[in-house]
Amino acid sequence: MPRYALKIEYDGRPFAGWQAQAGLPSVQGAVERALAALDPGFAAGARIAAAGRTDAGVHATGQVAHADMARDWAPDRLRDAVNAHLRPDPVAVLAIARVPDDWHARFSAVERRYLFRLLSRRAPAVLDAGRVWQVRHALDLDAMREGAAHLVGRHDFTTFRSTMCQSKTPVKTLDEIAIDAVPVPHGTEFRLALRARSFLHNQVRSIVGTLERVGAGAWPPARVAEALAARDRAACGPVCPPQGLCLTGVGYPADPFSAGGASGLHDGGGRPSPRCGR
Repeated sequence: MPRYALKIEYDGRPFAGWQAQAGLPSVQGAVERALAALDPGFAAGARIAAAGRTDAGVHATGQVAHADMARDWAPDRLRDAVNAHLRPDPVAVLAIARVPDDWHARFSAVERRYLFRLLSRRAPAVLDAGRVWQVRHALDLDAMREGAAHLVGRHDFTTFRSTMCQSKTPVKTLDEIAIDAVPVPHGTEFRLALRARSFLHNQVRSIVGTLERVGAGAWPPARVAEALAARDRAACGPVCPPQGLCLTGVGYPADPFSAGGASGLHDGGGRPSPRCGR
């Protein structure tokens, strides 16, 4: 059975998350229904596997999944056929590539990238409603960057993971947190880009919620280091809402979507996009 990698974009608002759940709408369920219209294996209940399981309301411009099909397809024809059957769900397959049988969307990945959009503005967000987290007070960019610096590197992130997290260990390496401030009409959008091999459940939203408190002046930047060292979920700042969060990229040793899959680390999901509500 030939295996295909799928690069997927979606608006997370109508869904209970990526993962298929009985009686609830999911992105995985939408993609599998589209595949079931094309493939007897999926019509019989075959499943896809993804690089990450985003929560309810979280978006993606670079989710990656793989599917084992019953027959060979030209990748572009399969992409177009799946997209035709995805309508009207807010899900699109951006690219499809044939991959080796032992390639796995989750276990072959060596990097995930997220972008969080935080809007500081008194007036309500209209065009970006549902794609940003909005606060109505000013935020201090330098303080947020100072607080974020304490989290970069290999740490025990117990403080910054959900109590429901199923990871075997809270120890993760956070490779980068980059925070930029972009002027928008009558406000500022803060874009937080986070990069790591893998993340704990609710880790990004816990970090962003904590850094927002730093930016607002409610926490001094040094308190982030104290919270991290506490290894106690109660020491975390508030977990921010999901609508500003977007999975923008998944990196693999060879990018399955490039011609020939050149060697070296490649991003299977593209660079962070400001239109994405991570």
